[in-house]
Amino acid sequence: MLNEKKPDDGKNQGCKKTQSEASGKLYALNGACTVWEGSSKSTSTNMPLGASVHNIETKPGGGGRLVRAAGTVAKIIAKEGQSVTVRLPSGEIRLLPQKCLATVGQIGNIDANNLRMGKAGSKRWIGRRPGVRGVAMNPTDHPHGGGEGKAPIGRNKPLTPWGHPALGKRSRKRKKYSDTLILRRRIL
Repeated sequence: MLNEKKPDDGKNQGCKKTQSEASGKLYALNGACTVWEGSSKSTSTNMPLGASVHNIETKPGGGGRLVRAAGTVAKIIAKEGQSVTVRLPSGEIRLLPQKCLATVGQIGNIDANNLRMGKAGSKRWIGRRPGVRGVAMNPTDHPHGGGEGKAPIGRNKPLTPWGHPALGKRSRKRKKYSDTLILRRRIL
């Protein structure tokens, strides 16, 4: 759901509603600071430890990159020097600069994952095309295709339509620039 907000320049921009934005209640209280749900502040001293946040920047001024899906939330675990430790919904624990902005609270529409379409037509109405199994295709269309009748894959391991390993193979680069910022990888 989008909530129309007018920033200082007067233009309308779509923002996702936080879970209890309609009530407009105080979100977190700490002796020195008060944080309102839905407010966008830096992850520095403006937010207390244990605060729930979403729409987090990875670089200051770079725009929200993390925790943007419906019903997701991250927690601020620790602050040390110029960095903040955040626990992401995947379970990954990551360091971020304190000057990065984040929005306080949890994104609304928590039950988005529990929605049952009911029929194939409902999926088509929202723009999703049918997903055809690779085994049902011809060998020119997919590595799993071909064979007589209900043939197995016929390969050592499952592959994507382009021949890359699928189902469980880790695809992250070995020497990615952000490896030093990840304190604990997500658990599969």
